[in-house]
Amino acid sequence: MMTTAAEYREKRWLALALLCMAQFVVVLDASIVNVALPSIGEGLGFSQENLPWVVNAYVLTFGGFLLLGGRLADLLGRRRVFFSGLILVAVASLAAGFADTEGQLIAARAAQGLGAAIISPSALSIITTLFTDGSERNKALGAWGAVAGSGGAVGVLLGGILTDGLGWEWVLWVNVPVAAIAAALTPRLIPESREEGRDRTFDVAGAVSVTAGLTVLVYALVDATDAGWGSAQTLGLIGLSILLLGAFVAIELRSKAPLVPFAIFQKRTLTGANVVGLLVGASLFSMFFFITLYMQQVLGYSPIHAGLSYVPLSLAIIGSAALGGQLVTKVGFKPVLAAGLAFIAIGLLWFSQISVGGGFTTDILGPSVLAAIGLGFSFVTTTIAAVSGVEEHESGLASGLINTSQQIGGAIGLAVLSTIATQVTGEANVGDPAALTDGFQAAFLGGAGFAALGLVLTLVLIRSSDSRAHVELGAQGAEQPA
Repeated sequence: MMTTAAEYREKRWLALALLCMAQFVVVLDASIVNVALPSIGEGLGFSQENLPWVVNAYVLTFGGFLLLGGRLADLLGRRRVFFSGLILVAVASLAAGFADTEGQLIAARAAQGLGAAIISPSALSIITTLFTDGSERNKALGAWGAVAGSGGAVGVLLGGILTDGLGWEWVLWVNVPVAAIAAALTPRLIPESREEGRDRTFDVAGAVSVTAGLTVLVYALVDATDAGWGSAQTLGLIGLSILLLGAFVAIELRSKAPLVPFAIFQKRTLTGANVVGLLVGASLFSMFFFITLYMQQVLGYSPIHAGLSYVPLSLAIIGSAALGGQLVTKVGFKPVLAAGLAFIAIGLLWFSQISVGGGFTTDILGPSVLAAIGLGFSFVTTTIAAVSGVEEHESGLASGLINTSQQIGGAIGLAVLSTIATQVTGEANVGDPAALTDGFQAAFLGGAGFAALGLVLTLVLIRSSDSRAHVELGAQGAEQPA
């Protein structure tokens, strides 16, 4: 029996739960393998220089294909593309757990990243089409932000539990039943939608150039710490990325059906939200990385102990994301985003005071809760601002853009701050807790700088008039009967 549009409408909150579950898997996959890396290296005989590529292969394909995934959702059908991404993640996760060699595991992780790049923008695009712009959508995006923001912290905890209890393979296999259940429920809960009434000719040249350009850029950034920022490899890859992205711009300006219509950037708030989203990613993605290293390498925490230490941070993200969605309805996204970035800057500045003889309550709890509140506020509001006022036929594009900005920002931030930490620590002092702490302090201070710049650009680039209009729209929606 075919589900009607009215029935889909009634089930939209169940659909939101399904979409959030899928996004949780996407975020989880980026962090859950971190604490399992030593076990994976031992189990498959990984060389030390290749082991980071268990993480990098996922990040590389995820960041490189996000924009393409968002546009595919608009053109081919959002539910169809979302469903395909779930199946790809399930198959890739199953293959990754059964991998016998380095190459097999890295290839499977890359396939997981590709599936994630298809799921994330299509799911966010579905939310923007299912929920009316204003109060209702803010609540939905608040839930989305809570799941996406807390997934990284939960991944560290779950990764430690599964690795110690069942083995590293289960860190990868845990996706399979979740993705399979989500795929089975998708046709019942999510209606099909796509760009209608327009030329759906696919911009192959634009897709190839931008995907290659972003992939090369992410590769250059994630490998810059090992290769060296001034190395021929890093400089050559960044130069190649610039050429590819320049070719993409030239192709789009001439294309009759561009992958990215540049007219969308005339929306100043959308453009500002993407710039700020990049800085949010740069300041926060690396925070989880350095906190984990500090707890394990300096304070001597076990993987499970380190994972449990993230529980307050996760709870703070969930609460602040939900609160942020409600505040946006009342005061607009600009004030909430500015407050979020201020919280992040203060939290990371506090983290820059960590000490060798510190502890959880003195060095981790306070700043992690502050940064978590900032993450919940800023992640939700950058997303709301980036999709606010966007036409339905461009929702996948807008979703892909903000996802790409956050991921590219994360790659840039981790590469830059890791380099700063390594230089301050010094190669000869890698095993010295005091030297490591000095490096982590410098990295947190750099992250606070990214957040402070994001605060300034929020005040400059995000239109106050758009923020106020969003409040008025929410008020009008609240007055209408359900």
